[in-house]
Amino acid sequence: MPQHVPSSLRTASPPGAQRLPAGPPPPRRIVFLAHRDLGNPAAGGSELLVDRLADGLTRQGHQVTLLCGGPAAYRDYRVVSAGGQAGHYLRARSAFARQVGDCDLLVEVCNGMPYLAPLWHHGPTLCLVNHVHTDLWRMRLRGPLAPAAHLGRRLEHWALSGVAQRRNLLVAVSPSTANALHGIGVDPARIRLVPNGVEEPGPRADRSPEPLFLAMGRLVEYKRIDLLLRLWERVRPVTGGRLVIVGDGPEGARLRQLAGAGVEFAGHVSEADKHRLLCEAWLLLHPSAVEGWGLVITEAAARGTPAVGFDVPGVRDSVEDGVTGLLAHGDSSFAAAWCTLALSTHRRELMGKAAEERASAYRWAHSVRQFRSVAAEAVRGWAP
Repeated sequence: MPQHVPSSLRTASPPGAQRLPAGPPPPRRIVFLAHRDLGNPAAGGSELLVDRLADGLTRQGHQVTLLCGGPAAYRDYRVVSAGGQAGHYLRARSAFARQVGDCDLLVEVCNGMPYLAPLWHHGPTLCLVNHVHTDLWRMRLRGPLAPAAHLGRRLEHWALSGVAQRRNLLVAVSPSTANALHGIGVDPARIRLVPNGVEEPGPRADRSPEPLFLAMGRLVEYKRIDLLLRLWERVRPVTGGRLVIVGDGPEGARLRQLAGAGVEFAGHVSEADKHRLLCEAWLLLHPSAVEGWGLVITEAAARGTPAVGFDVPGVRDSVEDGVTGLLAHGDSSFAAAWCTLALSTHRRELMGKAAEERASAYRWAHSVRQFRSVAAEAVRGWAP
């Protein structure tokens, strides 16, 4: 029988409503150890979260360094490359010693493959988890690579719940992630929630007069854009309009071959075009198999655009089913929800208003403030 976290961790209450504990000031020198920098072509929601936290902490006077794999772009905080996308996992310890030296807090960003930082860093460590990759290992590594998927899954679970993190706090970005951590053996008393935020959306562009449906994100397997394209063939005769897919990734070429009439691939877009599309869209469609939070859903909500997704981890946290969008339990349910909202202007507008109201509680300033409080707690509770 699956385990569940306490009720206090199941619902992500608006960040601004959470009372933060008093205590000593947070650590001044903070290092994030992560897979990628935001400037990496493969960057996604995890990289955006780290960037917003690092930038916000820097603006508050902290000395922040990001130690990552792959290319390192210039930021207002220091960014250091530890090597290639895969090799940096092995070089992280030596790169930290050589290029960083010391810090008041090391934040290990665990996105599947762990760095095992608490085993080699002799100081306070905090683990930031977007989502536990339990099922994603099997999706990404199939056929001859299946044994590697099994090994990766066991290593991730051991690192998060075993000796590597046994004395540290873990930051989960959603109740779903907190629940997944508890499910693999992490004590709920060591889990803290810090939901993602969004930017202030700025002046609103006009809604498209014709049906415009939007999918946005990295074109990778678990986002299931191929499923969306198949469902579009069932939905398009009912709704008409266009399906615009924003983003790049390794699945791009295959998805373009699968696309039928009315589908447009926009590729990578500027922030201005992203904002415009989120405002113009009638619906955001998010068929992902799993998310940490579903950041683009909240970004769309901030523009009054409701979402249709599956009732899966992360998405069920960022969509309030029946209020800010609809959650489906299968392919036909997804298509039905898509058609229902496309054909009901009144219901779509009501959900858009509710989505915008809910999204107003999630801002990056709140996320930074919450993370800063957890960072102080991590240092305060650390013992050599």
